[in-house]
Amino acid sequence: MADSPADQDLADRYRRYNQLCNAHAFEQLGEYVAVDVWVNGRPQGLTDYVAGLRHVVASFPDYQWRLQHLIVNRPMLAAHFTDTGIHTGEPFLGVPASGRLVRTAEFAIYAWSGGLIREVWVSTDRFDVLAQLQGGSGS
Repeated sequence: MADSPADQDLADRYRRYNQLCNAHAFEQLGEYVAVDVWVNGRPQGLTDYVAGLRHVVASFPDYQWRLQHLIVNRPMLAAHFTDTGIHTGEPFLGVPASGRLVRTAEFAIYAWSGGLIREVWVSTDRFDVLAQLQGGSGS
C-alpha cells in the first residue's frame, strides 16, 4: 500500500531489493542497504548484514522471502513475508541438514534515508523454525 507517488517509489525500490534477496544476489545489496546499517537496535553494517543472509541461504539453498503485505509511510516501510526453504545445506540453529521444508512468517520494519535502508527491525519465530527442523509440526 502506498498513499503517494513518493511512497510508491519507495515500495517499488523495496520490491527490487526483495527480488535481489530472492535471487540470492547479495553482492548487489549495497545499492539498497547503508554501509552502516543498524539491525534490531544494534550497529551491524552491510558486511555482517549480507553475511547473515548468506548463512540462511547456505543452510537453505532455495530460500525465498515471499512478500505478503507491504505498508509504506516514508521514511518507514513495513513488510510481512512467508519465508520458505528446504534445509539441505549447512546446519541451522544447531540442526544438521534435515531435508525438511521450513515455512515461517517474518515481519520487518525498515527506516530509509537517501534511498538506503538505514535501520531494520526484524522478527521471526525461531522456535517454530527449530520445531520444523526437528520434525515437529511448526506452522
